[in-house]
Amino acid sequence: MRRLLVTGGAGFIGSNFVHHVIGHTDDHVTVLDKLTYAGNRASLEGLPGDRFRFVEGDIADAALVDELFRDADAVVHYAAESHNDNSLHDPRPFLDTNIIGTYTLLEAARRHGTRFHHISTDEVYGDLELDDPERFTENTPYNPSSPYSSTKAGSDLLVRAWVRSFGVQATISNCSNNYGPYQHVEKFIPRQITNVLRGIRPKLYGAGENVRDWIHADDHSSAVLTILDKGVIGETYLIGADGEKNNKQVVELILTTMGEPADAYDHVTDRAGHDLRYAIDSTKLRSELGWAPQFGDFEAGLAATIQWYRDHEDWWAPAKDATEAFYAAKGQ
Repeated sequence: MRRLLVTGGAGFIGSNFVHHVIGHTDDHVTVLDKLTYAGNRASLEGLPGDRFRFVEGDIADAALVDELFRDADAVVHYAAESHNDNSLHDPRPFLDTNIIGTYTLLEAARRHGTRFHHISTDEVYGDLELDDPERFTENTPYNPSSPYSSTKAGSDLLVRAWVRSFGVQATISNCSNNYGPYQHVEKFIPRQITNVLRGIRPKLYGAGENVRDWIHADDHSSAVLTILDKGVIGETYLIGADGEKNNKQVVELILTTMGEPADAYDHVTDRAGHDLRYAIDSTKLRSELGWAPQFGDFEAGLAATIQWYRDHEDWWAPAKDATEAFYAAKGQ
């Protein structure tokens, strides 16, 4: 039975990964999470006590990290400050967690010889023009556009340096936009779903032409497990499910799926420096490691996600009012 340490495992993508691991392997999982506003202990309820342990703490706490690495066969590093809007409001936490936190983990991996997988984002590559036929690949130059994406780019470069300079047994994955259960209501899809559930008109930045490449969190989880098991040390793998949709299409699909008119939303002031288009080419992951997504139908995956939020108001309601107050203060 492999012993996994998952940082940020009470967050959206991390908690989905923990559920996926428990459901598809016999691994034991320890979660290390600081439980900031984006971490929710309730996202990990119901997991078996003989295979799961939760530790509240900071990835920048070197003593705690070293203690946990002693008992880990492999580490999957999800923990990050991750919302663009928040990074524009206050960049400092992004430096503390994404740079210093990642450095602290890499030093522990170096000391203990621990297999290390680093979770990153396609946002490190900047954006593409809306009519550009190209997609991001592992060779696309980095061109981040926000404090969030620049600190994630910096953490990727730290991982690469620790592999080359110190022989750390690490891999990296850069994933497109995730959707699914347990996502904080500040994020685009759950914000619009919960607005409709509350009788509030959804909000669309600008004209809504910005394109994102959507992937269900379960597919992200299966890809990470594949890389952990089969990935080549020092390599980067892009994770995507060919799910390009512009924001206007997504809002209108949410509305119609929930029985509302497709145009029942409001346009709000666009985000500063809003990236135009993300698009992932996951050929390397598919051809070299044999991975394939299971949720090829975005509409079906979105419908299942909407139903999850219908069924779990007790999970998202406590954060909803504060989130909407934050956006209202910015006219968004």
